[in-house]
Amino acid sequence: MTALTDVAAGATTTPEPPTPPGRGPRPSLRERFPGLALPALIWYAVFMIGPVVAMLVIGFLSWPGMLVKPGFAGLANFKRVFADDVFWAAAGNSALQIVVGLPVMVLLAFLLAFYVVQKPRGHKVLRYLLFIPALISAPATAMVFYAMLNPDGLLNGVLRSLGLDGNAWLADPSTALGALIAVELWSGIGYSAVLIASRLDSVDTEIVQAARIDGAGDWRIAWGMYWPIARDFIGVVTMLQFLSMLFNSAQTVLLLTQGGPGTATTTLSYLVYRKAFVETDLGYSQAVGIVLFVLGLLGMGAIRRVLRATH
Repeated sequence: MTALTDVAAGATTTPEPPTPPGRGPRPSLRERFPGLALPALIWYAVFMIGPVVAMLVIGFLSWPGMLVKPGFAGLANFKRVFADDVFWAAAGNSALQIVVGLPVMVLLAFLLAFYVVQKPRGHKVLRYLLFIPALISAPATAMVFYAMLNPDGLLNGVLRSLGLDGNAWLADPSTALGALIAVELWSGIGYSAVLIASRLDSVDTEIVQAARIDGAGDWRIAWGMYWPIARDFIGVVTMLQFLSMLFNSAQTVLLLTQGGPGTATTTLSYLVYRKAFVETDLGYSQAVGIVLFVLGLLGMGAIRRVLRATH
């Protein structure tokens, strides 16, 4: 009897063989994409990944207009792009725009944000005022700057009242691109400052007060405390403004200079627009778009590497 009981107990405690890998119950669609993830992923695939795939396909086609049947061109579009002096001029203008404008924008935005988080009198109103350029449409911004920079505009009027010569700022090859960079700075500094200030607000005020008691001034606190703490977030803001300068400069160029004089203000994003909608050379246009896409990825990677968190 005892033996039978032991046998029965052993039978009940015998471990079940492990389930072979790959034969377990498969998770349901709801478990793999919980909540609203699935609609969001579908939207992202259709409206974000879809245009990228279309750009990659069109870049290898010979397609002289939407109403014309396209043909396969292979690498011919890229050969034309890299042999085109206009493309290299546009690449140089875009590079100069970013190399000069982006560091100035980020540094001034950080200093503005540091001033705001010190909570001077009227700092809440100042945060709203810094957002005003972001609330003004691109055509309205272009009208304001055209009124300032045309030969009979406000800037030349001020210079002439001081006994200085005016200039055709948007028609002079030596100043036209600088004028467009000024427009980008005006539009982006305040918006970036508000974003950075939202991160600087999280810095412990007790630590700041202790540093001031130890004799640290504003300059040392700004660059020795606030900058390292917010460095990673500043990198994100820098990437956003980098992408805006690289991809969205076409609207400012179109409204103010249309790429001129000559190719002095032709940027890569404006070249994509002009080739696609003015010259109806869709293959060339999207070949430049692919180059622009690769430059955007490389630029974001470089910014992320330089401004990654160090603490």
